[in-house]
Amino acid sequence: MIQQRERVAEFRRLHQSGTFVMANPWDVGSARALAGLGFAALATTSAGFAWSMGQPDNAVGLQPTLSHLRTISAAVQVPVNADFQNGYAIEPDDVAANVRLAAETGIAGLSIEDFSGDPTDPLLEAGLAAERIVAARAALDAAGRGLVLTARSEGFVWGRPDLNDTIRRLTAYAEAGADCLYAPWITDLAHVATIVRAVAPKPVNLLIHTPFATVADAARIGVRRISVGGMLAKTAWRGFLSATHEILTQGTFTQFADLPDLNGLLES
Repeated sequence: MIQQRERVAEFRRLHQSGTFVMANPWDVGSARALAGLGFAALATTSAGFAWSMGQPDNAVGLQPTLSHLRTISAAVQVPVNADFQNGYAIEPDDVAANVRLAAETGIAGLSIEDFSGDPTDPLLEAGLAAERIVAARAALDAAGRGLVLTARSEGFVWGRPDLNDTIRRLTAYAEAGADCLYAPWITDLAHVATIVRAVAPKPVNLLIHTPFATVADAARIGVRRISVGGMLAKTAWRGFLSATHEILTQGTFTQFADLPDLNGLLES
């Protein structure tokens, strides 16, 4: 418990000023490597974890996710934020119950999104979505560990790229008790800057899923936190798939040259 409190305190400190990158591991090896390389905080990725389980994103349920959170939190000393998807429930009371379980895994924070689970009608009604954040905040406060609550609005992910609606939702989530606000898949820095101003002084997380911005760019417009979602996992999968394609189609192994010393990286 004391160690978790220390990680939560450090995670909150990171959000107070400057800009930090929160890299996203998908298993113990990648988590230890990223922490060893110097990232001050990590975040799980539901997509990367699902792929490592041989499943598509959004296909892994609550119990495997809770086990994954415990495993990743125990593997590193830095704060870990949980990609907790939509709370694995719709009704606020059910979200709260699941958040309480997540708070016991050793994480320093978690995110709750407003995805309905139905791609044809992807966003929960705004009032219900805000009630879910209220419930998640109450659950975390009741746990007494001060975890950082991030509220995500998923319109740009699911083909509803309405900036005004996104801002209305994020503002409501901030008022409902979210500590950090997040609208993934926005690639227009002017839009991001508008969100930063709208929810200030609360911090904003920016997802970099394409090379549209740098850390310096994000810092200039006041972004506090950057994450990369499943992109590091995809990068690893790209190398794997590229090498296997070469073997199958050309019978050569050129991509086995100049490989990293993983034993050396992870031996500590």
